[in-house]
Amino acid sequence: MTSAAQHAPRRAVIRDSLGVGIAVGAYGAAFGLASVAAGLSVLQTCLLSLFAFTGGTQFAVVGVVAGGGTLAAALSSGLLLGARNTLYAMRLAPLLQVRGVRRMAAALGTIDESTAMAVSQTSVANSRTAFWWTFGGVFTFWNLSTLIGAAGATVLGDPTRFGLDAVIPAAFLALLAPRLRGGALERGVALGAAVIALALIPLTPPGVPVLASCGALLLAARLRETPA
Repeated sequence: MTSAAQHAPRRAVIRDSLGVGIAVGAYGAAFGLASVAAGLSVLQTCLLSLFAFTGGTQFAVVGVVAGGGTLAAALSSGLLLGARNTLYAMRLAPLLQVRGVRRMAAALGTIDESTAMAVSQTSVANSRTAFWWTFGGVFTFWNLSTLIGAAGATVLGDPTRFGLDAVIPAAFLALLAPRLRGGALERGVALGAAVIALALIPLTPPGVPVLASCGALLLAARLRETPA
């Protein structure tokens, strides 16, 4: 096998990983707009993207804040939704086999997209390549577009005048849509979480519906990972 033939699969993995990074990262602009519309500053918005770095969690936090929920409710819903990444980490740990500083970086980079790209490869080497390049691509473009979206929202003045506060529920629908196109289990979990949230909106304080639906999603994910 020639050297070019040996490197072709790796180049394809890198190309696909960067494609995912650009596509998903561009969505960070919507988060930047939504976060400023919810009342967070540009700096707070950018720090949330840097250190939380998981779209569902970030939208959950600003969604609760926008709805008038408490900081505790916002952080709790974000932590619950982000806890699914722990299940991903358990799957990826024997594959990546990282230690020290690289383990901390891998923990930050364990998200839906990097996990999906890593586990879909046919070799350990390609799995590691896919993980790191997807993480790097999403992280770079997500944070850059978050800054662009947040800065753009401040230039517009009051974001709610332009209906930018509607970005948050729209973003949740966008996150939900892929689950509805999945199998029966995915559709059932997504619809169940939506029903829980809708049922609790008129009965509970802001933030509680999102918190409850996130808890249901986490429980469902945990049960799915548990062997029969």
